[in-house]
Amino acid sequence: MTHDPVNKPVHYNQAGLECIDAITAMTSTMKGECGYLAGNILKYIWRHEYKNGLEDLRKAQWYLNKLIETYMEKHQ
Repeated sequence: MTHDPVNKPVHYNQAGLECIDAITAMTSTMKGECGYLAGNILKYIWRHEYKNGLEDLRKAQWYLNKLIETYMEKHQ
């Protein structure tokens, strides 16, 4: 198999599952900003061991904090 960093990056494929497919499944019923934020959380957690380690975990945490803030604003 040829390395293809654009169409099949290694850091977005785990156990034969593409991150984009997991994100799509997870966010398909979410609305607006919440889906975007949740997708980024999953993306950074998904790839952290293969790409940027702690930096990706901190990015996931940032997006999670923003998702919590957004959720709280909508559900007061």
